[in-house]
Amino acid sequence: MAGLIAMRPGSRTRLCHRLRTHPAGKGKRRSMGERDFIALLDGTHQLVKAPIVLVWDRLNTHVCRAMRELIAERAWLTVFLLPA
Repeated sequence: MAGLIAMRPGSRTRLCHRLRTHPAGKGKRRSMGERDFIALLDGTHQLVKAPIVLVWDRLNTHVCRAMRELIAERAWLTVFLLPA
């Protein structure tokens, strides 16, 4: 499960989350991928109808080239990475 806390001035705080079931087995991904994270962010953006500021750790999925490209396509999304 991954979740975001959405806060907008003058509005209630919301917890936006996405549950994913991943297939078991050798060689199968057991964590959220780039597309899963972006789907969560897109859904949150549609819900709050406001820009999103995201603070992320340096998990390999968060900093990979594919994720950087997906983030760059979203003008409403600002990402800050925590120091190593």
